[in-house]
Amino acid sequence: MRAQPSLLFCLTSFSLFAFSVAHAESGLASYYGYGKAAKNGELTCAHRTRPFGSVLRVSYSGRTIQCRVNDRGPFIRGRIVDLSVPAARALGMMSAGVVRVSVE
Repeated sequence: MRAQPSLLFCLTSFSLFAFSVAHAESGLASYYGYGKAAKNGELTCAHRTRPFGSVLRVSYSGRTIQCRVNDRGPFIRGRIVDLSVPAARALGMMSAGVVRVSVE
């Protein structure tokens, strides 16, 4: 039994579309001052599931930064991302410690 060309095209198009859409999430973010050092002042973060090397857009209080995933975490329930100190400083969350962010 052969698949209809139009059905095959639709399924292929849908799967490409599903993988091209960015996965957005919102939740709590914290920062850490330990772990792997970034090179050249690069903004880095830790995420549980995103691939190492992927770039996340993190938004808080009208500011948006781009940071590269270089570690796993956070391991505290309810938190979705841990930012390095330079990334937290760029986002303006140093005094708050834990803030609600949007991650794309």
